[in-house]
Formats: sequence, C-alpha cells, structure tokens
Amino acid sequence: MTISMDDSRPIFIQIAERIENDIIDGRLPEESQVPSTNQFAAFYQINPATVMKGVNLLVDQEILYKKRGIGMFVATGVRAKIMEKRKEQFYEQYVVTMVKEAEKLGITAEQLTEMIRRGEKV
Repeated sequence: MTISMDDSRPIFIQIAERIENDIIDGRLPEESQVPSTNQFAAFYQINPATVMKGVNLLVDQEILYKKRGIGMFVATGVRAKIMEKRKEQFYEQYVVTMVKEAEKLGITAEQLTEMIRRGEKV
C-alpha cells in the first residue's frame, strides 16, 4: 500500500506528523519503541532516507530519542508538548485566518460564535 501523501508538503514532514499523530492518539505511548526506518519505508513504499529525515526531525525536537543498538523511542512528556505545539499551529492556521475573513465579511463575534456552534452539530 502506497502512502497517501499531500503533494504540497515534503514527505519527511508528513512522516514526522504521522508519528506525532500516533503519539497523540496513544498508538505510540511515551517510552515505547517506534517502528524502524525500514519498517516505515516498507509499509509506505518510500525511501528509508526520507523516513530517517522525518525521524531525525523529531529527534531534533526531543520527541524521539535513540537507544544505541535498539532503536528509536518516544520521550517522556512529549504528548503534552505535541498537543501544545499543535494547538498553537491550529490557532495560527485556522483561527487567525477565520477571524480575519470574518472581519472582511462584516461577521460579528456573535455571528461567528453561532457559526462555530452550528459546526459542532455537523
């Protein structure tokens, strides 16, 4: 099965986000071992070097750490760290954009709040 990728973003970024998603969802608990680079590459049918670039991104962010000769592991406390990072990204990417567009369209804060409440029912 080939990985379903978003062509607008680098594959290694998408791999890192998939690992983060697995941490958030609890599929990769803190202190658990992450599948190997070769396992990811085989599963998604992508180059192992691309997977390694995504994994190294998470190592640089101290989300994963390496146990020499054993593999990569999820660091302690990173689920909360990822959640905070994602909330800030959500705010920047969606909320700020939505508020600016609402202002352009003359939508009041009350109307916007009602629209959000309507969206909760979807």
